[in-house]
Amino acid sequence: MLLYMSQSQEARQAPSLHSVSVAGAVVREDGRLLAIRRADNGTWELPGGVLELDETPEAGVAREVLEETGIQVEVDELTGVYKNTTRGIVALVFRCKPSGGEERTSDESTAVAWLTPDEVAERMAEVFAVRLLDALDGNGPYVRSHDGTHLLHR
Repeated sequence: MLLYMSQSQEARQAPSLHSVSVAGAVVREDGRLLAIRRADNGTWELPGGVLELDETPEAGVAREVLEETGIQVEVDELTGVYKNTTRGIVALVFRCKPSGGEERTSDESTAVAWLTPDEVAERMAEVFAVRLLDALDGNGPYVRSHDGTHLLHR
């Protein structure tokens, strides 16, 4: 009891929790990028989702892309780590190559499209577009933070 009473308010608060997600920056040979329109909010984003406790990041990316788009991928490399400081989500983005399957929607996507880099910049919010554009330039991996709407620094 004495130990508890001597702790500061900060020490007694629950630790902050983070969620880890993975996303695939899937690039076709013609330079087009795979994107989905999310079923829950209608925004265009990379296919991806929460990493399962028992899977590797690479396996998680392949699973999420297949579930949301019908496209099978080969995972190439990590291109960026992105943190949403408002929601506590850390996203690992991997550049991938399509290796099979056919485009289809899912419970999580209402559209699947292969976009040009210009179309990515037009359709996606900056915090999501930058993930695909970072994967294209080959200078990563990048580490960026955002508040859900705006990048906090470039």
